[in-house]
Amino acid sequence: MAPPPFYAIISGVGSGTGASLARLFARQSYAVVLLSRKPSSYEPFVAEITAAGGTAIGISADAADPAAVDAAFERIARELPDSKLAAAVYNGHAGMARKPFLEMKLEELETSLKTTANGLFIFAQKTIPLLLASVPSSPHPPTLLVTGATASVRGSAFFSTFAAGKFAQRALTQSLAREFGPKGVHVALAVIDGGIDTPWGKDRVVNNGVEDGKISPDAIAESYWHLHTQPRSCFTQELDIRPYVEKW
Repeated sequence: MAPPPFYAIISGVGSGTGASLARLFARQSYAVVLLSRKPSSYEPFVAEITAAGGTAIGISADAADPAAVDAAFERIARELPDSKLAAAVYNGHAGMARKPFLEMKLEELETSLKTTANGLFIFAQKTIPLLLASVPSSPHPPTLLVTGATASVRGSAFFSTFAAGKFAQRALTQSLAREFGPKGVHVALAVIDGGIDTPWGKDRVVNNGVEDGKISPDAIAESYWHLHTQPRSCFTQELDIRPYVEKW
């Protein structure tokens, strides 16, 4: 059976937001390409989507390694030669080094910048030409979506390196939106302001453990789909997502 005519690519797939995005875009009849450093991060979801009758490809690639990303896109071109890119999601995450600034090491700043800013730069340079090529035929405006955080808009004590990377990522996203929005490519940042209800974080208490005090990854995916399907007359460049009880 021929693959779907359009596909979505998600860089940074795990059991939370990335998995929810993969499932939702697959249900919308897109082939999905899942990128992550470790095969164990995407293999269960490739199998799940394939078993449900969808098309899913998992590729191991370090988002901050240009050669690895080049190789990933070469494979995509081979496996989906007749499909066009409709949506690209950069969900890369280097973790948070939470400690006093004077205990931070330069390497921790470099790691944050490498994944959040450099990784997005590399991903955007590979995906934007493909998105531009899809403008005339995509069922929705071709879209580049970026997963941000509270630290994208506000620095906090003990999060200096994380905030530095997320600020840089936000600036790059805004610049891309202003350059490529007029060309028909929707670029948007989602500011995830709160703890996400991931399988690996079930025991983490957020907002005193109240019901719906964590953000549902499926709800995040629905918000991303909404951004992807917005008409050109009302592009959203930045969307805040938080639980109803989150203090902000």
